[in-house]
Amino acid sequence: MQRMSYPDRQQALSVRIALAQINSTVGDLAGNTERIISSVDEAVARGADVIVFPELAISGYPPEDLLLRPRFINENQCSLRLIAEHTRHSLVIVGFVDSDSDVYNAAAILYDGGVRGIYHKVFLPNYGVFDENRYFRAGRASPVFRLGGVGIGVTICEDIWYEGGPASVQAANGAEIIVNLSASPYHRGKCDSRRQMLATRARDNVCVFAMCNLVGGQDELVFDGESMIVDEQGAVLAAGEAFKEDLVVADVQIESVFRARLHDPRWRKTETLVRGRTTDNTEIDIAATVGDHAKPALQPCTFQPVDKCDEVYRALVLGTADYVRKNGFDQVVIGLSGGIDSSLVACIACDALGPENVVAVCLPSRFTASESSDNAQAVADNLNIRLITIPVEPAYTAFLEMLGPVFEGLEEDSTEENLQARIRGTILMSLSNKFRWLVLTTGNKSEMATGYTTLYGDMAGGFAVLKDVPKSLVYELSHHRNSLGPDCVIPPRVMCRPPSAELRPNQKDSDSLPPYEVLDPILKLYVEDDRSVAQIVALGHDADIVERTAQLVDHSEYKRRQAPPGIKITTRAFGRDRRLPITNRFHG
Repeated sequence: MQRMSYPDRQQALSVRIALAQINSTVGDLAGNTERIISSVDEAVARGADVIVFPELAISGYPPEDLLLRPRFINENQCSLRLIAEHTRHSLVIVGFVDSDSDVYNAAAILYDGGVRGIYHKVFLPNYGVFDENRYFRAGRASPVFRLGGVGIGVTICEDIWYEGGPASVQAANGAEIIVNLSASPYHRGKCDSRRQMLATRARDNVCVFAMCNLVGGQDELVFDGESMIVDEQGAVLAAGEAFKEDLVVADVQIESVFRARLHDPRWRKTETLVRGRTTDNTEIDIAATVGDHAKPALQPCTFQPVDKCDEVYRALVLGTADYVRKNGFDQVVIGLSGGIDSSLVACIACDALGPENVVAVCLPSRFTASESSDNAQAVADNLNIRLITIPVEPAYTAFLEMLGPVFEGLEEDSTEENLQARIRGTILMSLSNKFRWLVLTTGNKSEMATGYTTLYGDMAGGFAVLKDVPKSLVYELSHHRNSLGPDCVIPPRVMCRPPSAELRPNQKDSDSLPPYEVLDPILKLYVEDDRSVAQIVALGHDADIVERTAQLVDHSEYKRRQAPPGIKITTRAFGRDRRLPITNRFHG
């Protein structure tokens, strides 16, 4: 492949890149297309030479079994043509679903009203929450696109997570800039690992990396954005906001890449190794010039790390807001018990939707302490949300009388306790049906893991906000939420009070479960890290507690399968992330 001499590159010493970090909705082809075109216009107004969108921005990510519908694929390609017609003298790179003899996760390279090239994703993830081998064929080519003499490599999400992958092939064949269209879902600490990976790839390939990541909630997943442009030294030139739509713009100095390559002997060795094993590399000329138009000055755009607790809280707020609104609801209803879990869910809902769209319901029983009702009222007052009180006692008494002849001679047990929770679930779902309020459940990951929750009771609802939030983290998030304003919206007495389901006299969670400060580390090892009982005990945890915890987790799988979806914030969440059989005789 013939290389251009350095003097020829003088015409494009600087390229302005814009990363359009947008919030697509799966299946909303018209809405996504409108959002893309609007972002193109904004980026052009800011002088962008290259405009990059997230992975599958047209279809939304992940489209799952919509990809089995030919009409969906065809209409997404019609949307691509509309976007292409809108392009002029800026290179636009947008994610879409391509089809030929098969279906591909693809990026279209658009310029001057047409599609000038297509890249097919090479590495298809099939682990954790990903299932791309089910739908797509892997690409084979790693082309380099030339814009004014500047080599641009196009990759999609997983492609850059592999050392020596398509990006290395493209860099070895003359790409100075590697753009990456991503839909990289959030979990706690993900931004740090993503930034470190990008810096490593940039330094190893002596190349600028520009990753445009999706933002927004999609069912159980939240995409945090935090798109980045990283220079050839691994330094962050510009970064997008976390959990918000953003347009990230920076000027990239091509001469700096060229100079760095002249001085880096590692680069020469890497280039030889990569090019020697690569066969399918093409070079596509897009335009003879780039960056020859007047550009407005840019405001500084630097990377601002997000506090880890704030990061999780913002993920929960965005995930809740998008799940509610993208599914056509305006308001939500919460069973507000006066405990810490429901108080935190109420805070998240208010921050996601506004207090005017949140309704709380207090559902006291004969075992509810007056302090609980007082706490529920205090939280509702502090958040300025409507609170409805509906006692469950009349229904509970009626059920006990109705079931009395059948239960005669049997001692009361968890049956009578769970009956109260199921009455509460029925009341909340009745309000949901009548007023079209989506029910937000309030159970946390520690409870879901151990089955300390009532099927068709407190599990009844449309969305489980804290499904992946361990109880110990619930306390951290509650303190964090209180720190965001001058007043404590969650009264300190709520956080200091021992947790209780209040389904029998003087009940406490610790009657049925180990203390959460003991339980949660064990659950992380068993659920998220897949450690065995013996391995966890060897780490210093009490053998009886570990064995009992493992049994509770294993025996509660049937409950979790019937739980509403909830937001993933850990490395391994219940649901599409952790998949174990219900019928299963292997334990520990």
